[in-house]
Amino acid sequence: MDLLRFTTAGSVDDGKSTLIGRLLYDSKSIFEDQLEAIEESSRKKGDENINLALLTDGLKAEREQGITIDVAYRYFATPKRKFIIADTPGHIQYTRNMVTGASTANLAIILIDARKGVIEQTKRHSFIANLLSIKHVVVAVNKMDLVDYDQGVYDEIVKDYQSFASRLDNLVDITPIPISALNGDNIVEKSENMPWFEGSSLLYHLENVYVGGDENHVQARFPVQWVIRPQSDKFHDFRGFAGRVAGGVFRPGDDITVLPSGFSSRVKGVFQDGQEIEEAFAPQSITMTLEDEIDISRGDMLVKANNPPKQSQNLEAMICWFSNQNLNQRAKLIIRHTTRETKAIVQNMSYKVDINTLRKEEDSSSFSLNEIGRISLRTAAPLFYDSYNNNRQTGSFILIDPGTNETVAAGMIV
Repeated sequence: MDLLRFTTAGSVDDGKSTLIGRLLYDSKSIFEDQLEAIEESSRKKGDENINLALLTDGLKAEREQGITIDVAYRYFATPKRKFIIADTPGHIQYTRNMVTGASTANLAIILIDARKGVIEQTKRHSFIANLLSIKHVVVAVNKMDLVDYDQGVYDEIVKDYQSFASRLDNLVDITPIPISALNGDNIVEKSENMPWFEGSSLLYHLENVYVGGDENHVQARFPVQWVIRPQSDKFHDFRGFAGRVAGGVFRPGDDITVLPSGFSSRVKGVFQDGQEIEEAFAPQSITMTLEDEIDISRGDMLVKANNPPKQSQNLEAMICWFSNQNLNQRAKLIIRHTTRETKAIVQNMSYKVDINTLRKEEDSSSFSLNEIGRISLRTAAPLFYDSYNNNRQTGSFILIDPGTNETVAAGMIV
């Protein structure tokens, strides 16, 4: 079975955690003791119904305030597919948490309260999904029970959202679904309260949406994480290079180039779970052996010479700043890109983005917590990269404070 990673996004009280709780509950993906625990917690809080949001809101502060603060990951499976859910916070002060949770997602569920329609937070979350190249979006118009399941209200919201989304580049697959997370309408089963809706339920869409084409299977990229040299009698001469395929396809007999040395060789064998396989592609974790003895270590990248990545010490990137300490021009940081790590300096700050209005604020002298914008970096050693839109693995990086070892930003190369 393949795996779908998806994230939820929406304003405070739009029902993100309730939706995930309902999805887990109706698909029989929670244990009886979990159900008993949230029933008991709901009774203590005086809730009329089972508060399904308690399945994901695990922090004490989240339960007290009824909001999501940190990213909560939940795992479940159906006979068709396995799922990893990232329940991310909606409030602007937790933008960094949303970026972190959505960075690996194939699909985003953006919730809209049917009573409020498209608001600033909806636009902000859509902008972040677009920034992170999440191509598949479900616009879940929630709380339809509070507007008497009115088709006119739903149609107007969908029209408003599509008008806004037309200004964004990467949201290429938008699927609107009217739901009620509290009552379970159109979550797992089609709702009898909305016979006018001709689409599928949310779970059916999640099971069947095609995301295989999102991986880059053209540009072959293999960042080396580890060199395997068992030094045993059975594997006396074995020297393999382990890592995760970041793009393209590798097969025995393929001609490859090693970066940064530029030496060439040929793939001798490809191994996964101790077995030799015929080919490897993103995002598989494998071990590769070469026909020639070449000095290769962590941080090097194996590529095919007919389609090499860009190599440069100068990067233009969009970043989301994570730290309470402001980012200033000429700041010295450590950049970690794929398996390669080197020093970097901030050369220029082009602009910040007001993520509520999408306006660019130029002449910015610093970045503060949760702010998003474009900067120029100069690295101490060349990096081998693609643009983030072409390859999310080789187009992304993190910035680290060399003094505290704190991750202070996530970046997308443009």
